Formats: sequence, C-alpha cells, structure tokens
Amino acid sequence: MTELKFSELGLTKPIQRALTERNYVTPTPIQAQAIPLLLDGNDMMGIAQTGTGKTAAFSLPMLQKLAATPGKNAHNSPRALIMAPTRELAIQIADEVRTYGKFLHLRQTVIFGGVSQKAQVNAISRGVEILIATPGRLLDLMNQKRLKLDAVEFLVLDEADRMFDMGFINDVRKIIAALPKSRQSLLFSATMANEMERLSREVLTDHVLVEVAPKATPIERIQQNVYHVKANDKTGLLSTILEDPALSRVIVFSRTKHRANRIAEQLCKQGVEADAIHGNKSQGARQRALKQFRSGKVRVLVATDIAARGIDIDGVTHVINFELPNESDSYVHRIGRTARAGATGVAISFCDSTERAYLRDIESLIKQEITVIGEKPPEEEFGAYKKPQARRPWKGKSPVKSTGKKGGQDGRSKDKKRAPTEKPRSQDSRGKPWNKRGRPQQDSSNRKPGGNPQRQRKQAA
Repeated sequence: MTELKFSELGLTKPIQRALTERNYVTPTPIQAQAIPLLLDGNDMMGIAQTGTGKTAAFSLPMLQKLAATPGKNAHNSPRALIMAPTRELAIQIADEVRTYGKFLHLRQTVIFGGVSQKAQVNAISRGVEILIATPGRLLDLMNQKRLKLDAVEFLVLDEADRMFDMGFINDVRKIIAALPKSRQSLLFSATMANEMERLSREVLTDHVLVEVAPKATPIERIQQNVYHVKANDKTGLLSTILEDPALSRVIVFSRTKHRANRIAEQLCKQGVEADAIHGNKSQGARQRALKQFRSGKVRVLVATDIAARGIDIDGVTHVINFELPNESDSYVHRIGRTARAGATGVAISFCDSTERAYLRDIESLIKQEITVIGEKPPEEEFGAYKKPQARRPWKGKSPVKSTGKKGGQDGRSKDKKRAPTEKPRSQDSRGKPWNKRGRPQQDSSNRKPGGNPQRQRKQAA
C-alpha cells in the first residue's frame, strides 16, 4: 500500500510550495484524515497525540479557503480566529501559520497577555484575516471595543481540553457568543476528557470526529521510568541523573512556580546551565529562555504544566517529572515534549509517598505499569489508594468499635491538655478532698441556697 502524499489531498499549489520548502511530503494520520473533511466545510473534533501535526491539520484547509474566497478587509474584524490556552502555544501556531501561508499574502497577527497591547491593537486596526489569541487578552480587547468578531468564518480551539481545564470556559463562552452562527468550528487536542464532549456541543454543529489514537495514550516511542524516592532526596537524585552526558536537552517539570525557580537556581549553583519558565515570568524572559534552550546554551529547562502545552522543540532527549502532576492528562502532555518528529525519548518520574495515588491514576489512564528503577515500596505501603470517606454527623456513641482505651479512637485524650500519666489524687496536701475537676472541694456547711460561699464567709467574718 502506497503512502498518501500532500499533493493528493487537494491543496493548492501555493500551499504545496510552502510545504515543499519545509520538506513535508507525507501527511501524518491526523492530517490525512482531517484535511479533506475540513476542505468540505465540516465542523470537527480532532483527537491526536502530541507532536503529530495538529496545527497543519487545521491551518492548511483554513488558509486555502480564506485565499479562495477573499472577503472585505475590514478593520478590527478578522475572518479566522484561532484560540490557544498559553502564550507560547499561540506564538508557535502563529509561526507555523505564517510559514504555511507564505505565498498566499494573508495578513495575520497574534495577541496575548503579559505585554503591552499597543502594538497588538495597531496590527488589528490595520486589518488582518487571521487572528491567533489567548482568551484573556482577546476578551479584554473586545470589552474595550478594539475588536469585533462579527466577520469570523473559521473558529479553531487548539488544546481545547486544556482551555476548559484552566478555567477559560466562561471567557470562551463569551467569545463564542459574539461570533456569527454561520461559521466553521474546529476543536483539536491531544486529549479529550469525557466531560468536554458535552461542552463541545455548544461550539460545534453536526461535527465529525477524527480520532487517530486512543484517548490520552502517550507516544509509544517514549521509554517511561519511575523512581520511588523521598521528597527531600529528589534534588540529589536529579543532580546524579544529570551527570550522564546522554541527557543533553532536558525538560524538568514541577507543579508550582516557586519549585521551578528553586530547581533552576540549585542546578545553576551546581554548574548545570538551567533556566525556568512559568506564568510569573514576563513574556520577554520566557521567550529568551526558550530561545537559549533551542540553541543549546541552556541544557535544562524547568517548566510548570501551564507552559507544557507551548513547548514545541525538537531534540528533547529526556523529560523529568520532578513532581508528578495531580491531573493524569497533564502527564501525557509533559512526556509528549520528547520523541517528536519521529525521534525516541525518555521520561523519568520521581514519586514520593504523597504522590503514589497520582502514579496509580496515571498508570490507569495509560493502561500500563511504568517501569520502576531501584527499590519498589512494599505492597502494603504502596497499597491501592482509597478515597477518604466523608464524616457522618453521628449522634450518641461512635459506631467505631471501642479499642478499650479512653479518649479518641487512637487512644489519645479528647481534652486539649495531655492526659496525666499517673493516677489522679483524691485529696490535696492538707487532706481536703478534691472535686471532680481536681480542685479543693468547698465547705458547703454554711452555704445558703443561691448564694456565693466565699462572699458569705467574708460577710460572716
């Protein structure tokens, strides 16, 4: 069976010329299936693994249809809108669309937050056919009346599942409400959560589903390993692993921005060229870090999950999960930064005792057990994760079987103070008896009903 070529997909000569300059001859599975359907005008939900060419799958048909039916070049009103969850991904899409449309003379611009909006507003006011944007900045310019979406013919949500996961659903709905109902809408992602299928019905109309791989399945060319290690030993283990020169271009992932900064600083102190990239970094700092990482000046790039979707760099040899993600789908996107463009890669994860539930969720998602390097915790310590049950407002005695000990279920006293270790005395040093509270018992012989004994004794004296 002969392989399908781009020249057989019905693309115009200007687009084929741009593809030839990039040495693109054979389309990937998602491109081969999606391009003909999109050229026919279908709405689409596309699911494919990371690094399989989703951007070309939706941008090539869009470029061809825009060039074939020139519209009015109205100011502040683009004809195609592409939304992405992160700045890095938006910039990456803009670069690829510019390359594919090199000979079509279609104007485009990209807008995102974190930088001044002046240059972006000026570019929009001059008139563009294609607008690539993040939801936040796009909604800001819409509220400022700097941008209109009444002429949009094509809508693309790239990394659509992440768009919803990151809390952009309300912004996305507001933006979609401002679009014409007569449009072609596309949703593309590497993963597609089940709950997102319901939300996609708000965006798509009579759509077709193109799925070239099982949901959330990582690339098979990636060797996956895990170390079971204490949290305090992770930094030392990372330094030891990086002593191997085979780890020439490495991305290290952490869950928090603070941790990413600390990892990068510690590696730099040890003589390892490293830099961090996360949401608190300015756009200029993030782009400089990516540029140095691409050029090889920086060997290790430390990133958070927010930045994971926007890193598209060939030649990444290893991905290291310093901390396992609490969302299983994020693991797929993290390790997808390696083994791109047909290459192989290695994903190494560090798992401490608090992250074993995350590891089990990941293995359940990818339907395979990750290879353990070193010692594996005992089965009783690594037992199946049980979700804690909600407490019931029991009335009366607790239904928990008594342990024969006073106090709580674990034998500790319910009082704030620690229970005495020796038997309480029944009287003080003067021989006077104590009451139940451990205080000298008052002489009640002279007490009058409802009176204060101490005050009565003073009055009697």
